[in-house]
Order: sequence, then structure tokens, then C-alpha cells
Amino acid sequence: MNHLLLIFPEESEPTRIDLFLSRELASESRMAIQRLVENGYVLVNGKSVRTSLKLKGGERVEVDIPPPLPAQPLAEAIPLEILYEDSDLIVINKPAGMVVHPGAGNTSGTLVNALLAHCTDLAGIGGELRPGIVHRLDKGTSGVLVAAKNDRAHQLLSEQFSVHSVKRIYQALIYGTPSEDTGKIEGIIGRHPTERLRMSGKAKNGKRAVTRWKVKERYSRISLIELRLETGRTHQIRVHLTEAGFPLLGDPLYPDGGRSNNITDSKLRGIINRLGRQALHARCLGFIHPVSGEYMEFTTEPPEDIQELLTYMRKGAEPGEE
Repeated sequence: MNHLLLIFPEESEPTRIDLFLSRELASESRMAIQRLVENGYVLVNGKSVRTSLKLKGGERVEVDIPPPLPAQPLAEAIPLEILYEDSDLIVINKPAGMVVHPGAGNTSGTLVNALLAHCTDLAGIGGELRPGIVHRLDKGTSGVLVAAKNDRAHQLLSEQFSVHSVKRIYQALIYGTPSEDTGKIEGIIGRHPTERLRMSGKAKNGKRAVTRWKVKERYSRISLIELRLETGRTHQIRVHLTEAGFPLLGDPLYPDGGRSNNITDSKLRGIINRLGRQALHARCLGFIHPVSGEYMEFTTEPPEDIQELLTYMRKGAEPGEE
């Protein structure tokens, strides 16, 4: 990552941030610079901005330029847990720790690299760096994911995600015990104003996000909840729960507000610390097959690390009623 610090001269005429950077960074196209701004790689006086921002003089501009990505990802023989496959699509149970597609700092070992080795005709579907990818799961989130194997399947699956007709159910372990058994969180989600890697419900230019939740089991200071997404924003569940005061166990990006320090059981704290990722699992995915028109639904149970937590807590206390 190349980090640059620039100062917009005091005596200059007001200038849009993307135009200023186009002049200063001759090796970068204006489109590339706009992507840097939109993705939070550009800070003005320590804050993320929009490409339309006008610099007035004296601003401190910081730019992080990620290393270039390869023109096309390489096929890698990485084992996959395949739940279903035909000539149009493939459904897999993505493990926690696997990135879905190549990006800055992740050029190999991704789901795309694995799919290119498994599906020999996948190249080019959905874009050079994201062939076949219709939706994403965060690196630390495990669970069910579908990928397309041809342009028609990609288009029709993408439309279902776009209109939010896909059934998506997640399970999560959270700090705290909600007073109600069910509820809905609704608001906007956009790029965090100062933390480039995080999203926030306090963003100036966010998109509508809706998450419905239901408590499945209650334990001392921890709850198992089920979530159903009505929209699919980046980090939606993690942002909604954190800002509602119920952060996910083990989340390395969104702070738990000291909740982990309140866990007095040292063995339980050890299991949580070993997670190394948010305790979030995409348990169920349902959609209309893009060619046959048949409704398909796939369900998987949480992986061993979350199961270890559930087993330990279930032995220590009887869960509450669903």
C-alpha cells in the first residue's frame, strides 16, 4: 500500500478533490482516482469525502494506493464443500477465512480462484476479477453462497438479489440479551466517515438497510439470534447489531464496547478469543433457479468454532424459549 500526503495550496482556486488528485497523480486515471475516493482510500483532514468535494485551500489530503491487481485471477485447486451443482450454477458452503473474490491484499486463495479451477468454463462471467460472483459473504462469515456458471444465470440471479427476493437467513452470537424476542432494525448504511474499512449507520450518503431478527437462545450475557435480510448492504448485520448495542462475538473490525471483558468464565472467554472472526453464519439461502424456474433452498449448520461455543454454553445453562 503506497501512502501519500498532499497539501492543497492556500492560494489555489477551489477545486474538486478528484480533479486535484488527477493533476497530482499523473499515473492514475481519473476513474481510478474516483474509485479510490468512493472506497475510502482518500481522506481530507482525516475524514472520508465524496468525489464532488471542493478543496478551498490548506486541506491535508491523504491517499492510500493499493497495489495493482493481476489482469485475471489464476485457477487454484482449493477444496470446496459443494452443496449443489449443475450446468448453470454452483452452491457452496463457504468456510470462514476465505475471501470471495480477489482484491487489494488478496490476489490468491479466494473463492474465485477455487471456482476457476473447479468450473473450467467460468472465466469472464460477471467480470474479469469476479467471474460468477452474484453476492458476497465477508471473509470471516461462513455459510451458503451461490455462483453463476454462465451469463444468463448470472443476470437472472443478480436480478433476484437486486429486488431482494432471495431468502437469506443468518445465525449470530451476540453480546447482550435483547428485551424483546423479535424486532426489526432499519436505517441507512454507508462508508464510515473516518474509518475506511468500516461501514456506519451515521454515513452522510448511505443506502437503506433492513434487518429482521429473532432470539433463538438466551444465555448469561450472550444470545443466539436468527436474522433475515431484506436488503444486502456491506457489513449490514455487523453494523446494525453493533450500533443497536449487541455486537457480534469475536468481530475484529467492529468494537464490542468492552463487552468481552465482562465475560467472567475464563474458558468461555478463551473459546471466544480463538474465534478470530465474527460469530456469524449464513445458514440458509433460497432462490428461483434461473433456468428451470424451480425454487431451491439450501441450509447448513454453523461450523465447528461456533458449534464449540454453543455446546459449551448449552452445557452451562438451559437456553430460554424461542
